[in-house]
Amino acid sequence: MEGRLTFLGTGTSMGVPTLGCGCAVCTSADPRDRRLRPSVLLQWHDGMRDRVVLIDTGPDFREQALRNKLTRVDAVFYTHGHADHIFGLDDLRPLSFTVFREGGHIPLYASPETEETLRRIYDYTFSPKATYPNRPRVHIEPLHERVCVFGVDFKRVPVLHGQQEICGFRFGRVAYLTDVSAIPDESFALLEGLDHVVLSALRHKPHPSHATVEQAVEWARRIGAKHTWLTHIAHELGHEETNSKLPENIRMAYDGLSFPIELEGASA
Repeated sequence: MEGRLTFLGTGTSMGVPTLGCGCAVCTSADPRDRRLRPSVLLQWHDGMRDRVVLIDTGPDFREQALRNKLTRVDAVFYTHGHADHIFGLDDLRPLSFTVFREGGHIPLYASPETEETLRRIYDYTFSPKATYPNRPRVHIEPLHERVCVFGVDFKRVPVLHGQQEICGFRFGRVAYLTDVSAIPDESFALLEGLDHVVLSALRHKPHPSHATVEQAVEWARRIGAKHTWLTHIAHELGHEETNSKLPENIRMAYDGLSFPIELEGASA
């Protein structure tokens, strides 16, 4: 099944430009150096309608949805519960009404840890006592090792973000791993035979909970995907300068980058 992957945001938790910074990247005229908070959009046709699935809804989601002319969202997968990945949940409200009129809610797939965070922060949405009339029509679903959504198989890929285990995802011949500081050996086994892998690469200087460019390049070589795309990029990395020093099949992603991908069903 053919689908499409679009990068809604490729920046860090602070975004690029970073507030108060006048560095070369933050003041760059290259639009690829402007990075909203990290998220991707998946689209495919399931035989009934065009489907729209998100991985993460960060604080820039409203702007990202407007840029990409989104009129509905069919499901959201969450990598973890940090602000730059969940603080756009409330902006699902107008898009969830479309699904609600069709008789349903938007499913949000989250680990138990992320679910606890969502329920705490968005108490006015998820509490049984919630009375807010315009709350998002959403429902948290358990994130199993494998989830089928509208005919497409999503596999959870455990990775480490500092000391915290978070979720990467494989869908068809593509995998998305953001906010990664280490990949367990058993997770590498889930990343074989990929056309595209997305890996976070914060900067060159080491960070306790994020990969460097050099670490991401080593992982890319081990995974062996045809194409590797780097995301969750800080303002220390200029797009063109960094790309010029990377191997040919490893490139910096950028907001708005979009390409066709091969997806697989649950029976695959």
